[in-house]
Amino acid sequence: MAVVCGSLVLIAFGMWAVLHLFYAVAGHQSGSGSLAMVWAVCFLLLWWVPLAWFDRPTRAPAEKKAELDALAVTVQVPVYNEDPSILRQCLRSVLEQTRPVQRVRVVDDGSVDSGTGDPVDYAEIRDAFLARAAELGVEATWDRTANRGKRFAQMHVLADDPADVFVTLDSDSVMDRNAVREGLQPFADPKVQSVAGHVIVLNSRATLLTRLTCLLYLPFTRGLRSAQSVLGRVTINSGTLAFYRAETVRAVAGVYEHEHFWGRPMQMNDDSMLTFYALLRGDTVHQSSALVFTLVPERFRHYIGQQLRWMRGTTVRHLWWLRYMPVTGVVFWGTVAEYLHLLLGVAIPVVVLVDPVLREHWKEIALAALIIGSVLNYVMALRIFAVRRSDESLGYRVLLFLLSPVAGVWRIVMLRPLYVYAMLTCRRIAQWGTRETVDVALGDDGAGTARAGVFGGVAEWARGRRDRRSAEQEEKDEESMHA
Repeated sequence: MAVVCGSLVLIAFGMWAVLHLFYAVAGHQSGSGSLAMVWAVCFLLLWWVPLAWFDRPTRAPAEKKAELDALAVTVQVPVYNEDPSILRQCLRSVLEQTRPVQRVRVVDDGSVDSGTGDPVDYAEIRDAFLARAAELGVEATWDRTANRGKRFAQMHVLADDPADVFVTLDSDSVMDRNAVREGLQPFADPKVQSVAGHVIVLNSRATLLTRLTCLLYLPFTRGLRSAQSVLGRVTINSGTLAFYRAETVRAVAGVYEHEHFWGRPMQMNDDSMLTFYALLRGDTVHQSSALVFTLVPERFRHYIGQQLRWMRGTTVRHLWWLRYMPVTGVVFWGTVAEYLHLLLGVAIPVVVLVDPVLREHWKEIALAALIIGSVLNYVMALRIFAVRRSDESLGYRVLLFLLSPVAGVWRIVMLRPLYVYAMLTCRRIAQWGTRETVDVALGDDGAGTARAGVFGGVAEWARGRRDRRSAEQEEKDEESMHA
């Protein structure tokens, strides 16, 4: 249904765009013709919007099933000042995978109570987790190290781990029961070096900000990343859930932990750095059926801090892509296109205000920009209907879809200026960046209790929807998806 609606919207939008540009070039709209080329360039820079709809979950050939089943998988969970409730659920989701993993490596990177300065004690969670893993025959370890940053926490155990595939999972995230099975599917192709999971907001209805975040995630998780996946060139795997050929990670041990920028150690953007290493060795893809639910900021201050950390790290990574990626490749020109799009977003309003002829027609130009922006937001927001959640009614999702242009306004008014500021201050890099204390919790009183209820509903969907289907039906579904 979403594909049909999206196709209709794109066709109608395309017809409108062609007609608008034709009149602009022909001069029938006085004064707008000088912007015809700019409009054309803007459309070309949005190449990823239609391409994203060609992204489909990878289905490994039947003859590769035994090969995938034989892969040794290690899940690594770095922990730093995490809420005990979400950490417990995170680890539980690892042990309840329909495709069991061989090892789980938890590393507490020196968690400390910010009020007292005492170490945070996760003993109860640790003991229960290790005991349950032993019952299931899963090798599990739990180490506590001095606080050095997420990358050191990861490589503390991965540098010498003998697995075939490493799974990186954030401690504030919960995997769907089938996440590992789905995430391994693309590795049937030997060229694939990394696989990005599909990130979904767990506390989606906690605040207005988390509702907005659901919409803000879509253009990246199911837009640009999906388009890049069609080309096998995903540039950033979310650290929330990602899969890597283990040899790709082991090969950079000692280098990955010690990345520096402008003479300063860089621990942020670990996910984009690992993806960068994977890009240098082969293909990187997105598996939209490998679902993971994650907590997102509920307070504005925390949200801005997180965005600044991501944006500054991405700015550094852009420099790496421009320097090391092939000039003829998608990653290089995709980066150039991103900066050109940002430049045009600032230059066009300035030109319209400065040019006396264009200034007379600013209302027509603003209307055209509004139409374009609204259509793009609605096309991306159609992905809301791709995942059915037990804690969200159809009416709620429709309302969220109708309000999706609000996310576009938020990007222009808030995130675009913030991105420019982050670029100018990219030297202000940190380690964990936003978590000196527990930022988002499931088990707090009041609103936290409500969030725990929401989580329970999501977890029931994530763990139960395929359990209610027979094994025969599961096999038929897989064959159908492969076809």
